Amino acid sequence: AGPGSYTVGTMSERFDCHYCRDNLQGKKYVQKEGRHCCVKCFEKICANTCTECKKPIGADSKELHFKNRYWHDTCFRCFKCYTSLVNEPFMLRENNKVWCSNCTAAEDAPRCKGCFKPIIAGDQNVEYKKMVWHKDCFTCSQCKQVIGSGSFFPKGDEFYCVSCHEHKFAKTCAKCKNPITSGGLTYQEQPWHSECFICSNCKKQLGGKRFTAVEDQFYCVECYKECVAKKCAGCKNPITGFGRGTSVVNYEDESWHDYCFKCTKCARGLANKRFVCHNGKIYCAECPKRL
Repeated sequence: AGPGSYTVGTMSERFDCHYCRDNLQGKKYVQKEGRHCCVKCFEKICANTCTECKKPIGADSKELHFKNRYWHDTCFRCFKCYTSLVNEPFMLRENNKVWCSNCTAAEDAPRCKGCFKPIIAGDQNVEYKKMVWHKDCFTCSQCKQVIGSGSFFPKGDEFYCVSCHEHKFAKTCAKCKNPITSGGLTYQEQPWHSECFICSNCKKQLGGKRFTAVEDQFYCVECYKECVAKKCAGCKNPITGFGRGTSVVNYEDESWHDYCFKCTKCARGLANKRFVCHNGKIYCAECPKRL
């Protein structure tokens, strides 16, 4: 039947039901579209069908309608939370189901990747590459502490706070054993903090500078000359291994630059040649004969 209105009353005059022809005098009847009928025929022939329960909406029932759809007032409830929607805002969704405004907002809201619950207006959230979390659901994959709006490092499908990322993935300094989070340098395939790779004497940083390694210690050129390098028995200057005369001549407990190792009498260079030591001085093989 169509959506036309109807009235219900008790017949005081002589009328018969339009459909079954029963006498309606003194009985309850329904008048719809100019026709009078008994309650039984109304429910069977004229009554609208409830969109929710699929049963007729009888003459004694309260009826609600929206866009050519009809409900018993008791059936007009939110499909999700079952709250009555009589005199409440609602949304007609798929399959003719009515939803309250709260459930509609929750259903259409994006889902948190952490708890899978909706993120509704007003919730603090974190977004990353089309994914979204409640702020308190965005946690470190390692320590499980809330990252929230803090700094983080993505690794595949996992996310790490700064501290856990440092300990799990960062290189460790060969000296202090702490993670190297930025910068740093490499010596003999080992990583170092720039501030840890320093001269053992003056403590200046050696990154990008010339230095000398002595066992496990490092020295800048100046400190190596002053504190570590042997002194040439000839010129009395440090033997550094830098620049001219990188070769060293060692004899007994003394050392010489290769260009300082020469005959005391004729000044002939004696590096890699035969020599004679006489009275603590170095001579070529011929000069002692002339003394």
